[in-house]
Amino acid sequence: MFNFIRHWLDRRIIKNSTISEAAWQQAILLLPLLHGLSDGELQRLKELSILFINAKEFEGARGLKLNQAMILLVAIQACLPILNLGLDKYKKWYTIIIYPETFVTKRSITDEYGIVSHEESHLLGEAWHRGPVILAWNETETAGVIDGHNLVIHEFAHKLDMQNDVANGFPPLNFGMKRKHWVNAFTKGFEDFQKKCHKSELYGISCYGATSPAEFFSVLSEVFFEKPGVIYKHYPDIYKQLSLYYRQSPIDRLP
Repeated sequence: MFNFIRHWLDRRIIKNSTISEAAWQQAILLLPLLHGLSDGELQRLKELSILFINAKEFEGARGLKLNQAMILLVAIQACLPILNLGLDKYKKWYTIIIYPETFVTKRSITDEYGIVSHEESHLLGEAWHRGPVILAWNETETAGVIDGHNLVIHEFAHKLDMQNDVANGFPPLNFGMKRKHWVNAFTKGFEDFQKKCHKSELYGISCYGATSPAEFFSVLSEVFFEKPGVIYKHYPDIYKQLSLYYRQSPIDRLP
C-alpha cells in the first residue's frame, strides 16, 4: 500500500511540474555528458530530476538569484549518478546552497595536544553529512562539459559515500557486489594513484583524488561519467566496480 501511494504521489508531482519541454531540451543541450543516453533513459532522468527538485530546497547565497534553468541544470547532473539507483540514495538531507563563485569556510581545529588553530579554506564545493551540498555557480554552470571535471557529480558522490555515515571511499554496495572486490580494486588503485601523482606520471585524473580515499572515489566518479576511457585504461578493475555500483557503463555510450 505504501509503495502504491508513493508511486501515485510521484506521478502527480511529475504531471504537475512547471518544467516545460523547451526548458528540458535547453538543459540537455548544455550537458554533453548526457550524450548516448537512450530516449527512455532521458525520460527517466527527467522524471527523477523533477522529483529531486520537489524533494530538495535550493538556496542562493551571497545575493545569487536562482532561476528554474539553474536549478534544473544542477538537478540533472545530481541525478545522473542515481539514474538506476533511485532517489532514496539522497534521503535524510534537504538543501543545496549555491554561491556565485568560490566561497570561504572557517573552522577551528584541535590537535592531539589540545591546541586550537583556525583554518580558512577557499572552496568550490562541499558536502556535509546529513547537511547541505554547497556549490559555486561559476563552476557548476559549465560542469557538464566533457573535460573530466564535474563539481556537481563530485559533491553528490560524497553524499553517496556518506551513506555509511562517513566519507571513506566505500559507499553501501548494491546487492550482488562483493566487498572484497571493491576493497581490492580501490586499495590497489589508490596506492598506485598516489605514487603516479607524486611522479606526475598520470594524466587525465586530478591528483586531488590522491588526498584521501573519499576524494579518490569522488574524483573517479567525475571521470567515470565524463571520460570513462581514462579510468578503463589506467584502472580497469575500478571501472568495473564503478559500473556495478552506478549500474551504468558510460564508456559504451560516450564518443
